[in-house]
Amino acid sequence: MQTLASWHGGPGPWILFFPLIWAAVVIGAVTLLRRTVWRGRGGPWQRPVDGGRPAGDSPLAVLGRRFASGEIDEDEYWRRLSVLDEQFGRTGKGGPA
Repeated sequence: MQTLASWHGGPGPWILFFPLIWAAVVIGAVTLLRRTVWRGRGGPWQRPVDGGRPAGDSPLAVLGRRFASGEIDEDEYWRRLSVLDEQFGRTGKGGPA
């Protein structure tokens, strides 16, 4: 009986494609997982930025939220804002570039 694996007594040259097929399956699965499941979490190999503080949450924004929620009063807000301006400089419309 003649089968696909029989090529003059051996498995044949088509057997070399199996590692390529498995590599394509693994790469496709990892790509699919990265685009869907791991997207919101940053992947299993990444750590949170700044001890769990979300990226893009600037000190000025935190200070503004604390003032708006009533955690600090106006004098405290302006004092801390001046310290942040001295350390980091203001970036935005009103400050230097």
